[in-house]
Amino acid sequence: MAAFDPWDPAFLADPYPAYAELRARGRVQYFEPTDQWLVPHHADVSALLRDRRLGRTYQHRFTHEDFGRTAPPPEHEPFHTLNDFGMLDLEPPDHTRIRRLVSKAFTPRTVEQLKPYVSRLADELVDGLVARGGGDLLTDVAEPLPVAVIAEMLGIPESDRAPLRPWSADICGMYELGPSEDTAAKAVRASVEFSSYLRELIAARRKEPGDDLISGLIAAHDEGDRLTEQEMISTAVLLLNAGHEATVNATVNGWSALFHHPDQLAALRADHSLVPSAVEELMRYDTPLQLFERWVLDEVEIDGTTIPRGAEIAMLFGSANHDPEVFAAPDRLDLTRADNPHISFSAGIHYCIGAPLARIELAASMRALLERAPTLALTTEPERKPNFVIRGLEGLSVTV
Repeated sequence: MAAFDPWDPAFLADPYPAYAELRARGRVQYFEPTDQWLVPHHADVSALLRDRRLGRTYQHRFTHEDFGRTAPPPEHEPFHTLNDFGMLDLEPPDHTRIRRLVSKAFTPRTVEQLKPYVSRLADELVDGLVARGGGDLLTDVAEPLPVAVIAEMLGIPESDRAPLRPWSADICGMYELGPSEDTAAKAVRASVEFSSYLRELIAARRKEPGDDLISGLIAAHDEGDRLTEQEMISTAVLLLNAGHEATVNATVNGWSALFHHPDQLAALRADHSLVPSAVEELMRYDTPLQLFERWVLDEVEIDGTTIPRGAEIAMLFGSANHDPEVFAAPDRLDLTRADNPHISFSAGIHYCIGAPLARIELAASMRALLERAPTLALTTEPERKPNFVIRGLEGLSVTV
């Protein structure tokens, strides 16, 4: 399986030909370097995301020993405590309980009410970029927009927001395949610092509640919905990380794709009504989250291959989003693509709770750039981050 090499810079630059080779080889393949079963087809990924024989965790049913797995090293404990109590890594009933509380902040009505704020912020950020004659689309627009929005929702004061993105980046390093000890040390440090900050913020909100999500979670707890302080902290970190990481990378991956497809960019500039379908197509074309893992709680069979309990399945979102069984000419960027059932927001009980908000943010920044920076152009070829699971760029240098 030479083509699939998640540590090879050539693969990271363009993994999609390797995915085509994987799909041609079959519906599931064992990948020894990570001890995972790779699933590259859209139909299988979509079905497995909804399959309750798989779980994001196994600890609600098994010990590490029962499951044939080794417990994480003790020095990584702060990261795992923070991660394991977030709803993305919980299974029912805990997942159901926490998601029910958080979902109140992400109802269609609530998200729709955020539109003017998101649009105004996008306009301001793009105006700043234009006033400077250009800059880095990553740090000037893509990052500050979703970070500000989710921080505002959580009730994190503007003066406290500077470390949020670095903390998030360090924590998310642990989601890559085979993270190094240096990566783990950074994640642990960020987990300790972020948790400590949120513990103080929760204490402050207990004394003086505000109109924000953290105050809402405290109120729900006080009204009888069981939510521990650790669950509040883990939920806030998850919402911050998930609430901007994919949006940031979708923005820069998307604009990089547009710059490399001038015909599609010209069509978008000529017709701004394409923005909604462009957002969906760009998320499909260069998927910000390439891989999503599940533990096998009860053995499953895929195309005659039995995957035993205790194994780990790696669902390849990037490959699924380029599956010709589902997408016509999948390697072609087509902003008018109408039938686009991409799985960039996952599916099943772990479907991205913030997907409606992410769509609003992506559309707002795209519209602001089209309207306020109509001559936006790439100045230098962007450099890929050396990551596989979370796919993004080191920066995107532009001029106006």
